[in-house]
Amino acid sequence: MNLLNRRDFFRATGLAGAVLLWEGNLGLAQAQAAPAPAKIYGVNLGGWLVLEKWITPSLFVGEQAPDEYTLCQVLGKEKALQRLEQHRQRWITADDFKWLSAHGINAVRLPVGYWVAEENPPFITGLETMDWAFGAAKANGLSVLLDLHGVPGSQNGWDHSGRQGSLGWHTSQENIAHSLRIIEDLAIRCKNYDNLLGIELVNEPSKEIPLDILKSYYQDGCQLVRKHLGKERAAVVIHDAFRPFEWQDFRPEPDNGNIILDTHLYQCFSDQDRQRDFQAQIEVAAVERKQQLDRMQKQFPCMVGEWSLALPPKSLPGLDSPGRDASMRAFGAAQLASYETTRGWFFWTYRTEAGGGWSFRNCVNRGWLPEKYGARTKV
Repeated sequence: MNLLNRRDFFRATGLAGAVLLWEGNLGLAQAQAAPAPAKIYGVNLGGWLVLEKWITPSLFVGEQAPDEYTLCQVLGKEKALQRLEQHRQRWITADDFKWLSAHGINAVRLPVGYWVAEENPPFITGLETMDWAFGAAKANGLSVLLDLHGVPGSQNGWDHSGRQGSLGWHTSQENIAHSLRIIEDLAIRCKNYDNLLGIELVNEPSKEIPLDILKSYYQDGCQLVRKHLGKERAAVVIHDAFRPFEWQDFRPEPDNGNIILDTHLYQCFSDQDRQRDFQAQIEVAAVERKQQLDRMQKQFPCMVGEWSLALPPKSLPGLDSPGRDASMRAFGAAQLASYETTRGWFFWTYRTEAGGGWSFRNCVNRGWLPEKYGARTKV
């Protein structure tokens, strides 16, 4: 095994911040930074109120179902209710919120579907669990970003929208109106949560959705949130729809304050990702990502709403366990250094059944990510 050594790593990154992070001196880096709004150090609670089969495959055992919609459909309402209630009670518990708080995490991003607070068969509602999550987060000093992760018709055709298959959300005015109604209902309910960080209007809308339709939806969604939650009270978060530099002219009226532009940064899905060696992955994480985020923040304050330590097999060939651990620490450090100048980040996700680079808890326990993060946000 011929692991990229530290000298080569630092040459590849060219960032002193990566050195600080790799050595665990995150607090020093923050102390030297210019004054800014409280930074978000967050984790997504994926696979909980919106199911993803790859996160919790055991939940789908015995059923031919690729997504939550189909699972509930084939089980029927009674069995689906029983299975999902058990899952919601066990997948994320009070101890998990305590663990996150103890490690310096100050916020969670809570994905919910359009079915969370109202009957949309065959889905099972989840309002009681959502309310409990806000309470458990508050008890541990955590704020909550409520993320509308799935909308009627599907905004991307992927399983995490609730139903895998066709992309149909934007083709129906009824779907868009339904989504806006859900946004307003959530905003009204969220007035009761004083640890609300913000509301994200939709997760990962497809690049195939015309930008004028998406911007119109964002415009209307912003207005509905602001009817009930002032800009001092909560952020409105808009996803970049995988078009990170197309938001310069987006200025919602009547109030464009406290809007955060969300981007999701992974290095494991594209053909380019799969062809990179480890040094190239580090260069992307430490240099290209920083350049992208700096450019994005000329449009709006920016956050990284999803990222992970997942890498394609070709990036880490033939490494023994110590070599893999060192490489994963370096990859995490390079990303964290790039994200330091943003409003903050949310790792995807807190836990998976398989562990590995997608599981924040596993990454911390294995030493791939720091044990402790920065100062608490005000809740």
